[in-house]
Amino acid sequence: MRRRTVAVGTLVLLLAGCSSTKPDSTPTPAPSTPAPSKPGRPTDSGTALPAWANVLRQPVDGQHLVTQQRTYVVTRGSDEPGTTTIADRGTKKVVVRHVPAAGFVAQSPVVIDDHWALIEDIRSDGPDPQIKVLRYDLTTGKATTPAIPPVSEPEIGAYDGTFAYSSTDAKNRSCLIVADLATLKSRTVTCVAAPGYVADPVVSADTVTFSEIVAPETARRCKRVLTAALTGGLPEPVPAATNCIQWSGATLHGATVWSEVGAADPDQYQSKAYVRESGDSPARSLGTVVTDTILACSNWILWETRTVTSAGEDTYQINRWRPGLPKPQTVYAGKPGVALTPMTCQDSTIYVEAAYLATSPTYTETISAAL
Repeated sequence: MRRRTVAVGTLVLLLAGCSSTKPDSTPTPAPSTPAPSKPGRPTDSGTALPAWANVLRQPVDGQHLVTQQRTYVVTRGSDEPGTTTIADRGTKKVVVRHVPAAGFVAQSPVVIDDHWALIEDIRSDGPDPQIKVLRYDLTTGKATTPAIPPVSEPEIGAYDGTFAYSSTDAKNRSCLIVADLATLKSRTVTCVAAPGYVADPVVSADTVTFSEIVAPETARRCKRVLTAALTGGLPEPVPAATNCIQWSGATLHGATVWSEVGAADPDQYQSKAYVRESGDSPARSLGTVVTDTILACSNWILWETRTVTSAGEDTYQINRWRPGLPKPQTVYAGKPGVALTPMTCQDSTIYVEAAYLATSPTYTETISAAL
């Protein structure tokens, strides 16, 4: 299991225990209906801006939302191992309370459907790093080790019941695996010879997008983004604006949004983003995005951006785009000084936690928007 430089470092400081924060005032979402006085705003139901709902507000050291499914809600405590609780949304009955083994820490996301939940724990410190994965039967609360190729990197990309991750095969190659939570059927998408590896899997309704790193820790290091259809077939590279510094991305209906930042760049928390509407179309710049926040949800690709006010305070926004739109839409505009966690998607709804650390007491609040 490798330790890699993880972007969104500003958020990592806030969210060490899956936490972020919120004050007495609520975040400022983008308007849920377009203003008719402004030309060019979307007016049809397909592109109308979504309304935001407050889902969970807690102290920083309280429970934090991991995801919410049609039947179940998944929260994680701020205790050191990250105790994960899965409860029935209707009855509020707890069906799973997962406490990682000694020395292990819970890792997001939790892959969940109407019957099963996949929870990952990691131990990255010490001489014997390990990753453990358990699948819970939500009707009984019992856990078993799933019969899938072993997980070798902590990142898991998920879209409802489909998930993708890295595994090491018998030839010591790093392989991208796509698996189904309900059936545990899996397939190998591609493999990279050591010391290279695959990482950053992002799953949409029809595609898995991932990165491939070759010659790491050398001057010949090259990181590129590839995509593969969930239905099968070989992966295809996403042509880069600058070779070998692609970071991660998301693909949906043949269009890809990806980011680029060099391994030696002093600011890896932000990266330059681009979009291609198809594999052979020209790349268009999307400006600067928060690294590692691009994902697909429903018929949209979304990402976060960060700007700095004249007073030196960070402000975060959420943008979305889909093929056919001439430019992205801003669907959420945060207040100055309020950070956001990376988004998650479940059942065509995005969830994000806003961190209000400048208030007393500090709070976290999860908000959601159905796309």
